[in-house]
Amino acid sequence: MSDMQKTLQQEVTLSGIGLHTGKEVKLTIKPAKENTGFVFVRTDLEGHPQVEADVNYVVATERGTTLEKLGVKINTCEHLLAALVGCDVDNAILEMDASEPPILDGSSKFFVEAIESVGVIEQAIAREYLVVKEVLSYTDPATGSEITIIPSDNYEITTMVDFGTKVLGTQNATLKNISEFKEEISSARTFSFLHELEMLLDHGLIKGGDISNAIVYVDKDLTPDTTEKLKKAFGKDNVSIRPNGILDNLTLNYPNEAARHKLLDVIGDLALAGVKIKGKVIANKPGHFVNTQFAKKLNRQWKLQKKKNVPDFDLTKEPVFDINGIMKLMPHRPPFLLIDKVLELSDSHVVGLKNVTMNEPFFVGHFPKEPVMPGVLQVEALAQTGGILVLASVPDPENYSTYFIKMDKVKFKRKVVPGDTMIFKIELIEPIRRGIVHMQGYGYVGDTVAVEAELMAQVAKNKVD
Repeated sequence: MSDMQKTLQQEVTLSGIGLHTGKEVKLTIKPAKENTGFVFVRTDLEGHPQVEADVNYVVATERGTTLEKLGVKINTCEHLLAALVGCDVDNAILEMDASEPPILDGSSKFFVEAIESVGVIEQAIAREYLVVKEVLSYTDPATGSEITIIPSDNYEITTMVDFGTKVLGTQNATLKNISEFKEEISSARTFSFLHELEMLLDHGLIKGGDISNAIVYVDKDLTPDTTEKLKKAFGKDNVSIRPNGILDNLTLNYPNEAARHKLLDVIGDLALAGVKIKGKVIANKPGHFVNTQFAKKLNRQWKLQKKKNVPDFDLTKEPVFDINGIMKLMPHRPPFLLIDKVLELSDSHVVGLKNVTMNEPFFVGHFPKEPVMPGVLQVEALAQTGGILVLASVPDPENYSTYFIKMDKVKFKRKVVPGDTMIFKIELIEPIRRGIVHMQGYGYVGDTVAVEAELMAQVAKNKVD
């Protein structure tokens, strides 16, 4: 899959009724600019208020995920969000003239078909990912439900469900890659047990229910009283139980359709974390509460990752420049050459590495009993890394030098000591003009920022004697 953000080529509209509200609703999915995410718009309310698909707006998880912002609600958003993620969409405006998207057949199938009917296009800004580097878990002690995510190059999901009934026991479902969502998951429909259905009907919920949009597993005797309730609720002259324990004449799309639908719900609920995920999710007895609690945890992890801005690199890869390559570009020499490797290099950023050892000459006199790398040399190392970014772009780097003009917003956030490995990341703040380089630099030890600074330098041609 592409690493650029995507949106719809043009808008598309679907109509139907909401499962719980029973209200007619028109949904229009519209293209949106980069970094918009998924935003619901209530066109039936004054001012067309917006509710972002953000886990921090979740207010209820009973029989579906409900968002609320400033009193404006969006009910049962998970099937639509799962379809957008499954179609590899990053940005969309979701206009509705009611609080709940249409339930349609109880799956994501028709949302997927609608999106595919207008197509998806790449946008100009690269995606950002929550890259899972360590195991994260959330457990709901009340239900025993648990969700775990482990490192993976792809977004994978496995769901394991155990309903503890004869009609529907233990089921598993797995999605190896989100690109398989349409074929493997999108048509898995929502379901309920008969005892739950009776309770929901008694409480005035599932007003939009219909035999065609929910699988009903019959886990109790179908009494005459219950039969009459169902006939009235579904507008049917008669209801019956199929041999496989399912109400009326609905045919399962998959033997494990219930587990697949739970997987669909996981995708929709985790979309509320607000970022594409690289990791393998293992969900045991998932539900909307545990899903959204876990999405909050992922959202916090993502914000922390963004705040630290730690470059993701592979130390085992061949460097762009080793120490000999660096010395061909730069005039600095030991003991004042403060970079050992260049790990990444593009037109707008560079990542360099320095191994800090006890052999550094400055440790002899700089707190020799408790050696600490001088802050000024950390900034110099940032500047040298930035110099690589500039000098690698000219055909004769040996004829140029880079000189500091300004240092601003310099901060030192932790000590750097012998044994540390420093990673320096430099990004251009604006394009290089007239030899002036304006850049933002960070120096990391592990996943912690040790130094940061905004730097400006002048690249000048060396004078010839």
